[in-house]
Amino acid sequence: MAAHLVKRCTCLLREAARQAPVMAPVGRLRLARVAHKTLTSSATSPISHFPGSLVELVEKEQAFTPYIENQVDRLIKKAARPEELLELLGGSHHLDNNHAALVLIRLSHLLSEKPKDKALLIQDARFQQLLCLLNSQINLVWHGTLSRLLRSLYALGLPRTSKELQSVEQEVRWRMRKLKYKHLAFLADSCATLSQEQHSQELLTELLMHLERRWTEIEDGRTLVTIMMKVGHLSEPLMNRLEDKCLELVEQFGPDELRKVLVTLAAQSRRSVPLLRAISYHLVQKPFSLTKSVLLCVLQQAREAELQAVLHPEFHIQFLGGKSQKDQNTFQKLLHINATAMLEHPEYSGPLLPASAVAPRPSALDRKVTPLQKELQETLKGLLGSADRGSLEVATQYGWVLDAEVLLDSDGQFLPVRDFVAPHLAQPTGSQPPPAGAKRLAFLRWEFPNFSTRSKDLLGRFVLARRHILAAGFLIVDVPFYEWLELKSEWQKGAYLKDKMRKAVAEELAK
Repeated sequence: MAAHLVKRCTCLLREAARQAPVMAPVGRLRLARVAHKTLTSSATSPISHFPGSLVELVEKEQAFTPYIENQVDRLIKKAARPEELLELLGGSHHLDNNHAALVLIRLSHLLSEKPKDKALLIQDARFQQLLCLLNSQINLVWHGTLSRLLRSLYALGLPRTSKELQSVEQEVRWRMRKLKYKHLAFLADSCATLSQEQHSQELLTELLMHLERRWTEIEDGRTLVTIMMKVGHLSEPLMNRLEDKCLELVEQFGPDELRKVLVTLAAQSRRSVPLLRAISYHLVQKPFSLTKSVLLCVLQQAREAELQAVLHPEFHIQFLGGKSQKDQNTFQKLLHINATAMLEHPEYSGPLLPASAVAPRPSALDRKVTPLQKELQETLKGLLGSADRGSLEVATQYGWVLDAEVLLDSDGQFLPVRDFVAPHLAQPTGSQPPPAGAKRLAFLRWEFPNFSTRSKDLLGRFVLARRHILAAGFLIVDVPFYEWLELKSEWQKGAYLKDKMRKAVAEELAK
């Protein structure tokens, strides 16, 4: 295999030298270095270095090209504004068909969150000139660039009547047998997520058919898991094939791949018993050390050194001011990890998140109110009678929001909750400690999505919530949706909550 690869590269170098006899010695040396680097990197790179998304799988693909990057390529990569790219069409720069494709891909990246600018760009005469240049020699665009180009044209919002868009789609159809499996998966994801037009859906059908037929071409676990997450849900036969491939490669999976497979199966409500058994077997046979990316603390496996790595300021500082939804979700998980360290690891010596970071964010309380949430709040208001006898929608420093909180004295009577110290809040309230024998109760509603499919078992994240709130000193009043739906009148709902409170207190006294 290695000898065949060396022979192939030698032929390419000889062909490049014959086509460019006047190339400077330095250029030939650089070309040889490129070939050498490709050979050595492909021979030594471990499977664990494969990227984690279809975009990265296509964009970061290592490929041997028989030319040296020129000035136009560098200008395209460095362009920070659409105008810089459009200016390349004039002047002394010579753009070929591949350059035109790369410019369009770069334009799509720069305008990804600017829909108004996209509309103006499509009307620009230079943009139309760019499309014409691309269309004139679309058959010469490289395979990897072609797949990224189609995604970019969808993202730029070209109309379905655009002959350039139709030309690219047709070129994809003609090349399907030649494209790599990951390119097909990338294109299928693009058609499914970026375009809902009829012609692109027909192309999607063809792509899925090829993916189903060529599933045996997948050779590494990282690529398999990525394709399963991004494309598997589009086709039931394809997902069945991918699960079979998982059984073949599961021994190669690391903790991150195993987590992604389980999340994908859960998201699609799939119960592949053979695959789940195989994953369970490998988890038992070779337990993995937890990494920062796979630390959800649900299984109580986190150790002090792992908690310290995640809660260290150098790691969590990047998420404190994050505005994106991804950063906010990551920080929410950090709050849960911080709560695990505080409440479940008495030997933990730090560090912890700063007090300013654990303060509840507006996003914790501005979510859409569900029917169950609205009914529960109205019933609680009637049950409490006075606003000082309890608090609704209590955002804790542990990253969890209580539907309500009440404080009962030793006789079971309501106390003014805001008058007493509340250590579970980020911002201190009250000045006096609760009286002896007082008990804090937390009301937690559980909606249909909080449970495992077709069961009354809470998902791991919500089991973690109950565990944290219990560790914080609360008695819990669970309000699951399947019990609440059976209550018809306001009197029944009030009596239900009172009975739940009495049971929670009685179980605590029985201990």
